Amino acid sequence: MTAATRHGLIAATLGVVLVVGAIAPGATSEAAAHKPGDRAYYILPPGDYGGFPLTANSTDQLPLYDALTPLRSNVTDADISSDYIPENFKPVGATHVENTGHPGTTIVYDSYGIPHITGKTRQDLDFGAGWVTARDRMLLLELGRGPARVAVADIPGINAFGLVTSGQSFVPSAQVEQMVTNEVNLIATTYGAKGKQIIADAQGEADGINAYIKAHNVDEPPATVNDVIATAAFIGSIFGEGGGAEASNAEFLSELQHEMGNSKGYKAWSDTMLLDDPEAPTTISQHFNYPVQTGGPVTGSESIDMGSIQSVNPVQSATAKTAAAASAAATTATTATKQPLSTPPYTDPTYPAAGPVPNKQISNFLVVNPERSADTNTLAVMGPQLGYYYPEIVEQEQLDGPGIHAQGIGVPGMSMYMLIGRTQNYAWSLTSASNDVEDVFALPLCNTDGSTPTRTSTHYVYKGKCTAFDTVNAGTLNGSPVVYQTSVHGPVIGTATSHGTPIALARQRSTSGRDGLNLAALDDMTDGVATTPQKFFTAANEFGFTFNWAYASRTSTAYFSSGLLPQRAPGLDRRLPTLGTGAYDWRGFLTQDQHPHAVAGPNGILLNWNNRPAPGFVAGDNDPLGAIHRVSMFNGYKSKVTLAQDVGVMNNAATQDQRSLVWPVVNSVLQGSAAPNRLDAQVLTLLNTWVAADAPRLDADNNGFDDSPGPAIMDGVWTGIADAVMSPVFNSTSLLSDLNSIRGLGGDAGQSYVDKDLRHLLGEPVVGPFHLDYCGNGSLSACRASLWSAFNSAVSQLETQYGPNPNTWLEQASRTGFTPGLISNTMRTTNRPTFQQVIELQRP
Repeated sequence: MTAATRHGLIAATLGVVLVVGAIAPGATSEAAAHKPGDRAYYILPPGDYGGFPLTANSTDQLPLYDALTPLRSNVTDADISSDYIPENFKPVGATHVENTGHPGTTIVYDSYGIPHITGKTRQDLDFGAGWVTARDRMLLLELGRGPARVAVADIPGINAFGLVTSGQSFVPSAQVEQMVTNEVNLIATTYGAKGKQIIADAQGEADGINAYIKAHNVDEPPATVNDVIATAAFIGSIFGEGGGAEASNAEFLSELQHEMGNSKGYKAWSDTMLLDDPEAPTTISQHFNYPVQTGGPVTGSESIDMGSIQSVNPVQSATAKTAAAASAAATTATTATKQPLSTPPYTDPTYPAAGPVPNKQISNFLVVNPERSADTNTLAVMGPQLGYYYPEIVEQEQLDGPGIHAQGIGVPGMSMYMLIGRTQNYAWSLTSASNDVEDVFALPLCNTDGSTPTRTSTHYVYKGKCTAFDTVNAGTLNGSPVVYQTSVHGPVIGTATSHGTPIALARQRSTSGRDGLNLAALDDMTDGVATTPQKFFTAANEFGFTFNWAYASRTSTAYFSSGLLPQRAPGLDRRLPTLGTGAYDWRGFLTQDQHPHAVAGPNGILLNWNNRPAPGFVAGDNDPLGAIHRVSMFNGYKSKVTLAQDVGVMNNAATQDQRSLVWPVVNSVLQGSAAPNRLDAQVLTLLNTWVAADAPRLDADNNGFDDSPGPAIMDGVWTGIADAVMSPVFNSTSLLSDLNSIRGLGGDAGQSYVDKDLRHLLGEPVVGPFHLDYCGNGSLSACRASLWSAFNSAVSQLETQYGPNPNTWLEQASRTGFTPGLISNTMRTTNRPTFQQVIELQRP
């Protein structure tokens, strides 16, 4: 579809909108279920409309979203009413009826461009959801159809979401399209009548999209059920990934052991992996057993030689267009240049296939049980951090039909169900959990003639047989063939050597081939099935993707951590690749009751910001979780909580520098001796004062600069502080750089290293102390001297940059725009969910 066609399409769409003075029949049937004491709001910046040319509804929620930011914790009920949009099953303001020409379907757009869809039958409702998606997200549908197939096929080294945001074109092959069809068939065979209804709903959505395409002469192929099902895989590939970084972990271990010796290197590696820290904050207090080591001596975890990983590159030369040439290319793809250790997110749509899988996090929820609420009503502020895009990758909607009365957000292409939202009696939300649903398997290579294998060998050893890799000719990316190999353990992501012997690396995802089954959970939540915590647990457990689920009903609050989580064989260390000969294959999956879940939460509050679910439950090997985590910034709750306070806790943390959580222990070490000079002492006082005020990174007056010198000072001193703590053990530039690359000294991991090591050094209580001493090699005086040296050096640089008066060290304030740059609007940066609900449900 050309730009001119697209612009004409949107203009034509707007031309058929009819302005009316009353709400269409049936559109408010849900209003009676919204009790007078209920309060429900939502927000989605920049706006719900996502087409061209821009309309008022393209950016009309941006001012509301930005207005909350400078309030920090000082949020009132009036602020909630003015800075969010009502989510009460009623259109807001003036209404417009969309002319679909489809009897039984009514679509009412309100003043924010949010559709309220009513269907006399379920298929009528599905049709309306499809029509709305085509009207408001045609650009996204056009860009996402191919990348959704990339997600279904698990093509190594290509980030499906990155393809969409960069506008690149993937055309799937018949082989990949059959993978999608297989998923459609699996839905029917797995769920029976319910599965057939899901497929019928998908067909209804496709019918609505196609009706819009036909009515407006859009140059776009018809939508199919496969398109809808593939969309589920696409969402899972962005937010529902966990694990799969074992190859990078193992290579890092080899590097440390080479530089430090086997014993010390292993201890340093185990400390810095941060995968089973008992001090990591958890959402619930109940213990759930999912340990790092699966029991007994570690016999099935494979080592990887230092510097030996070579990632595959599935994108072949555009000249290799014949199947024979593509197949030949696949056998040599693993000889690509070694990629450096790296961590997501990647800005390019391709990434080192054998490295960590790109994912997105930072969603949160704060849910208050009625017994903890000031008015004995359930309270919640919650939402996913999806990123800031235009068009946004979700859309607001209300669905009203037989047995369905829901409002929230749907995913364009499968918006016949709510991804996150509310019914008349409960609300729910999701955050990325990064639970361990992916493993890297090390496959011994072999040749059928018995000769010595090499990296280019086309067979691997499985259950005693020399088995051939399968080849997938996946389609084309920007015209270039995409070809890769697969094994019983999933796509081949690279090769390496282990003790000098070549191996292939394959990544197995538990939900591969099963993505469409996740729709059952969203179907149940949208249909109002989750009327009790137990029914909510059952619905959430149908979601094979790894997410934390929050639930808030009129009488209960609850939590469930979902994911099709493998039961692994004994003899494994989950941080390392698994030997793929068949002896250590997965042994089934966790049952529903084995997943972290709870009602009410600790002291009546459920808090999650992608933190550890529960004690004893280890997340994916790509997700370090230590004592310092952003969820700890959700603090200061009173004994009885109001809705305004709940929102205020979220909003305060949204502009708080997380390093403020660890700074007090750094300050305790520094205060043991005098500052090197007067300026250092003055700067330290300024920093401590800023931290005591919850370290705001904020331009409240919107003058373009931070309101305090605190951000500039913290930014200036932190890197040197973290390096000073870790460098006595990671005593080379290369080691420190690789630690920073694989874990990040500026983020959660680095802050946790500094916190735990310094607390131990000061003699404070530490649960699960590190195996090694880091700062000052365990000498408090040496550590203090190194920290002051780093601090003094940073202050000198700040003085050179800003001048002699530290009160004037104000950084240019951060502002956030909307990817991929189709609109120029920006807002003050805030670490807050993109889509967010604010809920108060009155008790019966």
